[in-house]
Order: sequence, then C-alpha cells, then structure tokens
Amino acid sequence: MPERIVSRLRTGLRHGRRGDGKGLSRSAAGAMPSRAAAWVAAMFMMMSLPPAAAQGASVALADTLGPAVSAQAGDAPGGGAGAPARTEALTLGMAYVVPPHVPGSKVRTPEGLAPLLAERLDKRLPLRAVPASRAAVAADGPGLRKVDALLLPLGPGDARAQDAVVILTGYRAGIMAIMRTDTDIRRWEDLRGRTVCLAEGGGLAGQMQARYGAIEKVYRAPADALLDLRIGGCDATVHDSTMLEALLEFPEWRKFSARLPVQQERDLAFVVPRDDTGLARTLESQVAEWRQSGLLATLTRQAARDIAFEVYLDQEVPDCH
Repeated sequence: MPERIVSRLRTGLRHGRRGDGKGLSRSAAGAMPSRAAAWVAAMFMMMSLPPAAAQGASVALADTLGPAVSAQAGDAPGGGAGAPARTEALTLGMAYVVPPHVPGSKVRTPEGLAPLLAERLDKRLPLRAVPASRAAVAADGPGLRKVDALLLPLGPGDARAQDAVVILTGYRAGIMAIMRTDTDIRRWEDLRGRTVCLAEGGGLAGQMQARYGAIEKVYRAPADALLDLRIGGCDATVHDSTMLEALLEFPEWRKFSARLPVQQERDLAFVVPRDDTGLARTLESQVAEWRQSGLLATLTRQAARDIAFEVYLDQEVPDCH
C-alpha cells in the first residue's frame, strides 16, 4: 500500500496536483517547492487512509523524499569532504539572526542569503550565530563581544573589513521596492506618506521613514510583507533585490512587478581576523565549493520559490483591484 501511495503522489506532483485529485493552478504549482508540495499532497492523501496504512505511507514517503531533497539542495553526505575537526562551535556574527522556530508557528524563509549560507556552513563547521551589532572580530569597544568571524553584506570602505581577511561569497544584492503595476510611485521620493512593508531581517526598519518619509510596517519575514502588498495593506514593499528579481519571474507576480531602481548594493562576505589563517583557509575552501557547484544561484531560486509558496498558502482574500 505505501509503495502505491508514493507512486501516486509522484505522479500527482508531476502534473501539479494535490493528492486529493484537485489541481493546483499552474503558477502556484510552479512556485511550490518540492519538499512542501510533497508533504501537502501527502497530507490530503493520507487523511483518507486507515491509521496503519497512513503510518506506513509516511515512512515510505520519508525514505523516498529524503535523499532526493538532499541531492536537490546540493549537500554532500557528511557535510562536505575534509570537514575540519573543531572542539568548539564557531561564533559567527551576522546582521540578522533568525529566531528559533516556535512549534506550531508558520515556517518562514528569511530575508537574503546569509541565514541560508550559515545553515549550510553549520553542517560542515558547527557554529553559533550572534547579532553583528553586538559583535566584532576584535573586542575593542564597549559592549562588543569577540567573535571568530562575521558574515555580512559589505559596502565600499566598510570599517569592519579593515585589518581583516575578507572572503567574498559571490552573492551581491541591494534593496529594491516593488509595487502593483498600476501604481503612481515612480521614484523613491514618491514613498513619502505611503505605506511600505519591510521584513525585519532586511535591516531597513527606520530607514524608509528617515530617508523618504514613508510609513513603515515591519514584518517577521518577507512572505508576510509581500502578502500585505498583494492584499492592499501597503503601497510598496522593499527587500533584497536579488531575491525579488527571482520572485518576479513567477507569473503570479506580474501584477506586482513595478519596481524602483536598485540601490545600496553590497557584497555578502566573511570577515576573519588576519591572524586566524586556519579559519580563513577553511572558509575560502567552503566558498570555493559553493561557487563551483552553483549553490548561490540554486539557493536564490529555491528561496524565491519558498517565499512564493508561503504567500500562496496564506493568501485567503483576492488580490486588491
């Protein structure tokens, strides 16, 4: 029985359908990440099964999807060959540390690529992330705590890169605003007095109000801010430009594809103390692997799909007209 169910599930996913036989829209199915799509379909299918059969099907499904999901994500078994032995966790300072998931709360994809890369690095080199606003690679100021490295978007002349080894990840992004295509917002200055939705991980809270006089609404994650844009709760939403460009490739976002020019472009980079040559070599090797495998582009596309799917699941009212 479980084998037949998994086979039916695979067939349904190839045709963009849920396990109950009711088809998803093509655009929604295209935005749905494989892992989420599989489990949503499984949920509908298993609801109609006896408990014993449902349990067997869930085990078979996990066995089937587990390796595929890992392979799709680009992970090597064991977290990468030649992982260095480290007696304690790497302390990594980041611009934003994603709060631990609360059981029962919605799963949300964070802003930008830094949290996703830190998650990947943790599989090879166990780490502990701390807010970079209270950290420095050299504890030479009041209130600063010593960290082993930083993972931050750096702009030209960033003081945090001075007297340190900077390892560029290859991910570059700025900030970009998107709106409905029938908007009258044409310039960043047109945001004055308008409602702008933000995600707390973008680090933009306060900036849109200070620079342009916008009315800010700050949400936990990009999906929440983007959902509010779709249902008419804000006039614009501002996020990581690289992620937004990938999101706007989905057909269901065409009506929200008006945009303002990208600004504040920065390079995501590791910053390591100059005297820690061992850690610098380890991170350089890891970044080289990511670049060679095309992981950054893969994670960007996957994040956009995940965010689109999160919005799709939560949107309970039609787009505003």
